Amino acid sequence: MTANMPSHTAPGPLEVDVCIVGAGPVGATLACRLAADGMKVAIIDRAALPPMEHPAFDGRAYAIAAGSRRLLEEAGVWQRLPMESCDIREIRVTDGRPGQPPSRLFLEFGRGDADQPFGAMIEARALRVALNASLHATPGLHVFAPDEGVVTRSPDGAVICTTSGRVIHARLVVAAEGRRSPLRDQARITVTRLPYNQCGIVCAVAHERPHEGRALEHFLPAGPFAQLPMAGTAEHPNLSALVWTESEKVAHRLADLPHDAFAHEIRRRMGDDWLGAINPVGRRWVYPLSAQYAQRYIDTRLALVGDAAHGIHPIAGQGLNLGFRDVIAMADILGRVHAGGGDVGAADVLRTYQARCRPANMLMLVATDALERLFGNDNPVLRLARDVGLATVNRITPLRRSFARHAMGL
Repeated sequence: MTANMPSHTAPGPLEVDVCIVGAGPVGATLACRLAADGMKVAIIDRAALPPMEHPAFDGRAYAIAAGSRRLLEEAGVWQRLPMESCDIREIRVTDGRPGQPPSRLFLEFGRGDADQPFGAMIEARALRVALNASLHATPGLHVFAPDEGVVTRSPDGAVICTTSGRVIHARLVVAAEGRRSPLRDQARITVTRLPYNQCGIVCAVAHERPHEGRALEHFLPAGPFAQLPMAGTAEHPNLSALVWTESEKVAHRLADLPHDAFAHEIRRRMGDDWLGAINPVGRRWVYPLSAQYAQRYIDTRLALVGDAAHGIHPIAGQGLNLGFRDVIAMADILGRVHAGGGDVGAADVLRTYQARCRPANMLMLVATDALERLFGNDNPVLRLARDVGLATVNRITPLRRSFARHAMGL
């Protein structure tokens, strides 16, 4: 349903278990997952959903870990992807400098390190199309977009009054509005921010040789350079997404380069020419990088998920997957409570959610911050230490496989 259609007779209050504010990938997936478990769910977003679907390839893509893929399947979203995903079957981690071959000491996660792909690459527009289709097709799920709501919370429940005139009664409100969450601010939840003074460049390249499902994480003094395998198209049978970090000034300068000069800068950062000739395709995107974390994830009848709760450096490609882990935990906890006839917004239920998610998320934030500081410099002593560390993990098979399972979210 679309909430802002004119009506001569105002409908009565809508009674739901959970009202989610924010229909981005994390909020929309949570809505579908909870509804799939039989809960009554409302989701509100100030933007209309169809315009979020970009008809042309724009270079943006998501690396979906194995655990996140399972979540999307359970939520009924993965099956609605309008185009193929690409399995990530190998990951090589190297260290180097632009224009130079990578260090001979490296870490590689191969096909023998897991019994399934490490993850999958999907275009951002494909996930949006699948989420929109799922939101409108899932029973028990009410979509209000474009719309906004004024939320009033009390120990007994929450009331959401939408701009379109609907009144929603909910046991729990979930803030999935992103890093600048108004609901988080309304609850006076303090946020600590860690600026990096860096930007991430995101684009895609067509290349001469097939990637064979291999991803590359190449650490450079300015920050990591990642190549992620994507499903090809008729026009570009061999295609990869690129995400790399530079200082703010350098990132904008590089993104504004002419086509050939931009391709040259990419080749300098690839470490070697294993993909052959490359050709940038689609748009170039530049995003400021920072980390942040909320001091708590919960308040009366309120829970934070995804970027409203935490934001990390993209050095390990875990940002969206961390949000999906919030969804997995919340769906598990709320599903058990709902099945037992309990109150999904009760204080003890929310404390259980925070206890399960926040320590692990903080550990990931600390780890990615440490990785950025360890690998994002050209100190020769640190370079030697990190290269030896990569090679050591590469030689210890059980440790390497443990790292792989954690990154997969399993």
